Amino acid sequence: MIITLETMAQLDWPESDGLLPAIVQDQTSGRVLMQAWMNSDALQATLDSTEVTFFSRSKARLWKKGETSGNVLDLVSIQADCDGDSLLVLVRPRGPACHQGTTSCWGPEIDPDLVFLSELEAVIAGRQSADPDSSYTARLFQRGIKYVSQKVGEEGVETALAASAGDARETAEESADLIYHLLVLLHQKGLSFTDVVNVLQTRHGK
Repeated sequence: MIITLETMAQLDWPESDGLLPAIVQDQTSGRVLMQAWMNSDALQATLDSTEVTFFSRSKARLWKKGETSGNVLDLVSIQADCDGDSLLVLVRPRGPACHQGTTSCWGPEIDPDLVFLSELEAVIAGRQSADPDSSYTARLFQRGIKYVSQKVGEEGVETALAASAGDARETAEESADLIYHLLVLLHQKGLSFTDVVNVLQTRHGK
């Protein structure tokens, strides 16, 4: 169930303390970032402001994530589980979610493999302003969209040739080159891998 101001009352709020566990997940990478608690006031404040607010049990008050650190969580959506007694909060984080300064409270070592794609996109975006003499990615940006488009084409052909030759290892390596250059191209066009996934999801639903 997607939670709105109208559906809040359908949640199974505990009579004891009125708190529901809220699992926070990065909408882009899929990484689980943190777990906190929400009461009805925190949930309403989150929906009203679109910046995630929790109830702090230690401070016994509402607590907007990032109110002191600046590491705000911008709300994408909130969904309740099948029993209506826990919340999944999809967000776009502005900085590390953990108070220890890490992206996730569970650390990077348990991330799903595909999370690396979002991290790579962030690295590529950061290299756009880097020194071309020290960064291959910056040199790609400097040479422009036509050159990068050509590289994507070349890597696509090399991937196909490797696959046709039956070399699994080389196919994986050429595929990595293809995906990397494709991510650079997408960034130059103001797109992300999420935009590609959205198209695939739309086609899948037809």
